[in-house]
Order: sequence, then C-alpha cells, then structure tokens
Amino acid sequence: MPTTPDDPSNGVLIRRLLALSWQYRRQCLTALTLGAGTLLLELTALGLVGLGIDMIQYHADSGITPISGWLGAQLINEWSPMAAVTIISAAVIGAATLYALLWYGAMISEARLVQDIIVRLRSEVYDKLQRLSFRFFDSHESGSIINRVTADVQAVRGFVDRVIIEGLGLLLALLFYLIYMLNIHAALTLACLATTPLIWVGVVTFTRIVRPAYKRSRTLADDMVLRLSESVQGIHVVKGFARQESEISKFQQASLAVRDQQQWIFWRVSTFVPAITFLTHLNHIVLLGYGGYLVIQDQLPLGSGLIVFAGILQRLSTRVSDISNIANSVQRSLTGAARVFEVLDTPIEIASTTQTKPLPNGMLGVRLDNVEFGYKEDQPVLHSVNLEVQPGQCIALLGATGSGKSTLLSLIPRFYDVTDGQVYVGGVDVRELDLDELRRSIGTVFQENFLFSNTVAANIAFGHPEVDRKQIKHAARIAAIHDFITQLPDGYDTIIGENGVDLSGGQRQRLAIARAVLLNPSIMLLDDPTAGVDPQTEHQILTAMDQAIAGRTTIVITNRLSTLRWADRIAVIDRGRIVQVGSHDQLMAASNWYREMAQLQGAQANATVTPAGTKGSDYE
Repeated sequence: MPTTPDDPSNGVLIRRLLALSWQYRRQCLTALTLGAGTLLLELTALGLVGLGIDMIQYHADSGITPISGWLGAQLINEWSPMAAVTIISAAVIGAATLYALLWYGAMISEARLVQDIIVRLRSEVYDKLQRLSFRFFDSHESGSIINRVTADVQAVRGFVDRVIIEGLGLLLALLFYLIYMLNIHAALTLACLATTPLIWVGVVTFTRIVRPAYKRSRTLADDMVLRLSESVQGIHVVKGFARQESEISKFQQASLAVRDQQQWIFWRVSTFVPAITFLTHLNHIVLLGYGGYLVIQDQLPLGSGLIVFAGILQRLSTRVSDISNIANSVQRSLTGAARVFEVLDTPIEIASTTQTKPLPNGMLGVRLDNVEFGYKEDQPVLHSVNLEVQPGQCIALLGATGSGKSTLLSLIPRFYDVTDGQVYVGGVDVRELDLDELRRSIGTVFQENFLFSNTVAANIAFGHPEVDRKQIKHAARIAAIHDFITQLPDGYDTIIGENGVDLSGGQRQRLAIARAVLLNPSIMLLDDPTAGVDPQTEHQILTAMDQAIAGRTTIVITNRLSTLRWADRIAVIDRGRIVQVGSHDQLMAASNWYREMAQLQGAQANATVTPAGTKGSDYE
C-alpha cells in the first residue's frame, strides 16, 4: 500500500523537519515578523484607498453618508476634498514604500535562513556518508547516494521555504484578512467562505495521490544519474566496443522515464491548481450578488465596504490558491526528507568504542581466530578462518577468484566486522582499538586504486596531508616513482586527471604504494598489486614493493609466482576456507591446485622462491 499523509511516518517526517527549522527559530521569527508587517501595511493601504473612494463619493453626492470612523470624520470636517485626497494619497505612498522595504527584508531573511539550513543539512549528510560502513555503499547505488546529497537535500529546502515560511505566512494572512472582513460585514464574510470545506477535501485528495508518484520520480532520477555516472566512468569500454549509440539510447530511455513521471505529476498538479482556483472564484459571485444587494440597500458603503472587501477577497483567493502549491511542496519535501533521514538514521556499524585500547609500540602481528563472515546473514563468505602472521613476516594469500581473499583482507582494517570470531592486530581485538589509529597503522594498496583530481604530491600525502615535501619525495623513492614524477611538467605539483586517467596502470599503482608508505605503517596489505600489468611494469611494481614491505608485517594477495619471492609462507584459500599453509616447496609437493598454477605460469617443480628481503636469480 502506498504511504499516505495520514500515516505515522509522514507525521514523524514533518515533526523532524519542524524540529530542524526550530533550530533556526530566530531567523524564522524575523522572516515571519517582517512578513506580518507587510500584511498589515497591505491592508492599511487598501483601507485608505477605500476611504478615499468614500470621500470622493461623499463630496460628489452629499446624499451618501460614508463609513467615516474617526479618520473619515476628521477628514470630512476639517479638510477640503482635495486636501483630504492628498493626505490619503500620501499615506498610501508611505505605506507602499514601507511595504517594499519590509518585503525586501523578509526576502533576504528567508533566503539566508534557507541557505543556512541547506548547507548544514548537506554537510551532515556528507559527514554521515564518510562514517558509514562499506555495507551501506554495497547496498545503495552511486546515483542514489549522489541524489541524496544534492536533489533530496534541495527538496528539504522546499519544506522550509514553501511550507514553513509561506505556510505560516498564509495562516497569518488568512487570520488578518478574516478579521478585517468580519469587521466590515460578518454575514458577507461567512457567505463568501462557504467553499472552504471543498478546498480542504481537494487538498487531502491531492496529497494522497501524488506522494507515491514523487517516490517513484526520485527512484527514476537515481537510475538516470547512475546511467550517466557509469557511462562517464566506463567511457573507454563504451567506445572500445562501439556501444555509443546503445548507451545513448539507454540514457534517453532513463531520461524519458523521468520526464513521463514528472509529466504525470504535473498533469495532476495542473488539474488540482485550477480546481482550487475555480472554487475560490466562486466566492466573487457571492460577493457581487450579496455584497451588491447590501450596497443598494445602503447597508454597506461602496469604497471602504464593498471595494475593500473585494480587494481582500481577491488577495484571500490568491492565498488560498497557494495551498495547492504548498501541498505539492509538502509531498516533494517529504519524499526527499525520507531519503535524507534514511542516511542520517543509518547506524554506524564500524566505530571506535568509548574505551579503546592503545596499539602496542613496535612491529605488529596479525591473527585471525575462527573468523566467520558474510556480506549477508544467509550467505557466508569466510568459514572458520585461522591465520597468524608474526611481526615482520610476509604471507601470501592465493586462491581462485571469489574464494574470499579480498574479503579476508578487508577485515583487518575493519572495513567490515566479523560475523563471528576475532581479528587481532598487535594482540588486541581490532574492535577494541581506536578506528583511526588502527587504519593509520595499516597501509593498504588495492588492486584498483583511486587517485583524486589533485596534484601528485597531494595524492601521495592524502593520508598524511601535514607532511613536508621531503617526506613525500622519500615515499616516492621507496615506491620507485620519484624519477617519473620529476619528468612531469610541474613535477610534484602536476595536476593528475580524475582517478589518474593521465597515468598508466603501473604508475597509478606505484603512487598508491607511495601513499601507503608515507603513513609509515606497521602493516602492509597488498591486494593483487601486479594484476593485469605487463612484465616490465610488474618488475617496476615489484621493485617498489620490495622496498615498501621491508621491516613491515605484510599480507599480499596474488596468484603470480613472481610476487611470492617475499612470502615467508603461502596460504591457499578455497571457498572461504584456508585449506593449506606452507612454503612454496611444501605446497608444490602437497597441493595439486598450487602445482597446476605454477606449471601454467611456466614454473618447474624445482623452482625456488627466495625469502623476504633477498634477491633470487630467477627474478633479476
């Protein structure tokens, strides 16, 4: 069943949006006070015009007695007709001038209020995204996440702007207009407002219809943004397979789906707004009939009575018609707010405890005890994993694609928490360590490393932005990338393209190694760093790795024997279980899978893998 405005969830959303606005109550009250001032001045100017008409009619036909009041009586008795009209005209101009000033102040206050709220909310959403675990990003597409920070936050603005400010302004206007109209003639007021219940029924019906449509619209917009994002990121693949026309067609279909959904909403809005306007204009028929009768019967003056009443009724009708726009804004805002609050309410699964333990000084070891893990509860990936890496030791993880190697690696810096069992770093359960301290002690080099559109130096120093240029260069030398950087047009200050598009795969990988080395971590995690590169680039990466892991506890994922020269031990993973652990020679003798892999890579049974820190002739 679609959610309707009567559901508790909508009430919760509205209360939260009101609470958000209440934090800016001073600015809200300022904008509303200025708005109330403009209403009073508007009514004052209208009343003065009505009085002026009565004055003109009185002097043109002495048989007509105007509704004078104290001001009218004073103008009639003490001033000539021209002087009275001049005084009234000057008062109207003064009221109009002051109205313009107050209106300007109200618009400025409202704009500042809305922008303050939007900037704060957008920052809170982005901040929360930075703290959420990978599990959140695994279950939400990038298009949806981008829209929550941009379009959905902007939709919340509509609640503050259109609902809080304009809605409360509407209530004030209706109150002022109603009091003024009742003061002129109570029976005429009640007769002219007879259609109000019909307007309320129309608003409730409209909101029930369009709320699900707005939800659908946001989902389609997410799909369109995702389609755009993927086509831009994968432009080389698109062009390489000559699929431009197909991708253009897919994007157009996604764009047309958004258009069709928006048109459906606009059609409903276009039907609703004229219907409300029609109902409000029925009031003018009542005014002409009943109000005209009262004027003819000399029970209502023409100027300060019927004409002023007509002016207020026209303004009232315009304000009531705004209810349709406000109702539309409410539905759009609630849809966006639900998606924004979903991010803000998502629990932070991976966080430091209130009482953390410090990491031991010196070199750190890693131990996994009976580790169980699955991205979904009913789909385990790792089963009873036991593995120990002594401080300063290098261990390689081998296994078929999908066996769980990268998953195991991601548990050490707590990208995910284990389902069962424990992961220890330096003899301390990682869940008892400060999260930032833990991750600063680990240098991670992914198989596909992301580089930012910034300078080379800024990319290397990303994890340690306060370091000096000397330290950056030192890390680059260890990663065997310094000579290449010095040949760039601006050296370390060269701006690299988005995600290092200007660099080769090997260059990007060595920059990532330099970034990890700059942390001076006790532990290095390397996720298949030589996958998909040519032999020369592999040699460059291996040279960089040889220096990077010196004196550090290292876990490296690889299926390349050339990378195994550092490994003190090799662990074979099969379907989420560590099935064998040993040296190269031991595995060659005991593991059919390992032996077949070695043979496929051109290795002979008597091939040797040199221990960490040494140079084997096979790799010179």
